Amino acid sequence: MEQHDLKHEFPEYHEQIHALKMSDGRFSRLFDEYHDVNRHVVRVEVNAELATSVQLEELKKRRLKLKDQLHELLKTSALT
Repeated sequence: MEQHDLKHEFPEYHEQIHALKMSDGRFSRLFDEYHDVNRHVVRVEVNAELATSVQLEELKKRRLKLKDQLHELLKTSALT
């Protein structure tokens, strides 16, 4: 099973992720939401939680949208 936590998704931003979690409320909220959704996806994929294939796809889309938002914030903070 693939790892989708932000440490694996954006290893080049490891220090920025930590700094933004501590200093940027929006980033911190998105970070927490991303990890909640990711944990939900993993629980469904390992059959610890039930969901239809449609529900699983919606969760994955939500995770991807959150990841894109976080990536934008990381790129923007790298420029400043």
